Amino acid sequence: MATITSTMEFESIEAPVTFKAYLMCAFAAFAGMLFGYDSGYIASVLGMDEFKRVYGYLHTVVIDGVEREILTYSTWQKSLIVSILSAGTFFGALFSGVLADRIGRRTTIILGCGVFMVGVTVQITALSVPALVIGRLVAGFGVGFVSAVNILYMSEVAPRNVRGAIVSSYQFAITVGIMLASCVGYSTQDRQDTGAFRIPIGVQFLWAVVLAVGLFLLPESPRYFVKKGRLDKAMKVLARVRGQPDDSEYILHELAEIQANFDYERQVGEVTWSGCFSGGVFTSNSNARKLFIGIAIQMFQQATGINFIIYYNTTFFQQVGMQSPFLISMITTVVNVVSTPISFYTIERFGRRPLLIYGAVAMTICEFVVASVGTARPDSEAANYCLIVFVCLYIFFFASTWGPAAWVVIGEIFQLPMRSKGVALSTASNWFWNCIISITIPYMVDEGKGGLGVRVFFVWGALCATCAVFAYYVVPETRGLTLEQVDRMMEEVSARRSGGWRTREDWARGLSDMGEQPASVQMQPKSSQRSSEAT
Repeated sequence: MATITSTMEFESIEAPVTFKAYLMCAFAAFAGMLFGYDSGYIASVLGMDEFKRVYGYLHTVVIDGVEREILTYSTWQKSLIVSILSAGTFFGALFSGVLADRIGRRTTIILGCGVFMVGVTVQITALSVPALVIGRLVAGFGVGFVSAVNILYMSEVAPRNVRGAIVSSYQFAITVGIMLASCVGYSTQDRQDTGAFRIPIGVQFLWAVVLAVGLFLLPESPRYFVKKGRLDKAMKVLARVRGQPDDSEYILHELAEIQANFDYERQVGEVTWSGCFSGGVFTSNSNARKLFIGIAIQMFQQATGINFIIYYNTTFFQQVGMQSPFLISMITTVVNVVSTPISFYTIERFGRRPLLIYGAVAMTICEFVVASVGTARPDSEAANYCLIVFVCLYIFFFASTWGPAAWVVIGEIFQLPMRSKGVALSTASNWFWNCIISITIPYMVDEGKGGLGVRVFFVWGALCATCAVFAYYVVPETRGLTLEQVDRMMEEVSARRSGGWRTREDWARGLSDMGEQPASVQMQPKSSQRSSEAT
């Protein structure tokens, strides 16, 4: 492998972010639209009479002493139809790590779009529960490719000073997709033909086509080319996403840092799948420690209960007797959308840890209020108003904290030799727990089963409190660091002290600003620094 060297001083580490470069990085976040829409359309479709007529059956119930026949479907059918998407996505996310290293990040995402479109085709052409389940399983496999590798791609191409905002825009696109799914479902709910649910399902083609075509026009990740030993291509694509000429000192410096870090880690050895679990969870900066953080933070994101609202909001609002459940569902998705952009600023201004800690505390309060009032005053108008207001507040806090921050963290904590595998396993954790929660919710909430109803928010509130504890003791602060510096920081300090960690160059700059110029300040590659420390 050729060597890239840079003579740049430490005062100018990274190129200024141009508008064109920012747009190129931000477009990749459009993948969240596909993810969000596919997750969100099922909530409206499940509540449609036409969907119940095609996929359900007539059921006799007694209302006010009078027997009536209503269209419905079994709890197991609802559970399976919703959760099977997450099962497919779990396996797709796992498999994506291998493909991302072999054929590239961008190509894997495009392939995922193709698989997704096959699944959508099955869903709209065959009208039976087995066909719907198979279609959602295949579509989920494609979403697994996209959701795992897109985070990896954005983290590797985004400039460090706006990386948190760029990756947060992925969560924003997810919320927009969920909102659009709700709006489409709201507009087709009263149709008396299969278009009521086929239209919301078929719209997904648009997002997959736009993403695939757009990615053909975007460059591959420069870190992927470094990993493959193609520094010439790495330099060209890095210059393109930074909006700089190929021979710019900014580009040479950043590429030299990426190369030096990879050279050191390559000496240690390529990380196998089993190697991702090496070192022990309690060992600072070990592979197992990083993987534990990534897997656990995605698990806890699901444990907040957000997908109870996303997947089952319409049917849940129907169960508790609310008027206009489709409209209320759409309002919650609008709150989700308008709240997420707040994180673009706060995640870079305050950091990842504060958002995760205080966001979890705020969600805990909201969910306990909903559960307490709903239990004390069941079937009352006051309880319904409380449910709407505090569910919207809960969504606000999730969308501006845990929603984006969990994705940002898993894109930053893994070193290059295991990054694709680490992100894939972390994303698979998200979808595994997504699947488990999707399966169990109907059995927890439905009458004749667990029958918890609104009391299920006690469960989510307790889990959110656990999220706050986890974030405080385990999650490191990665704001303002390059992906290579994050590795160094996790080796030197604990999560609770990570917010105050600075690079050697930052300390040198501080001494210089105070008039205490150090005798020698050099931008050493990480391998050189560690070698000198060992002697």
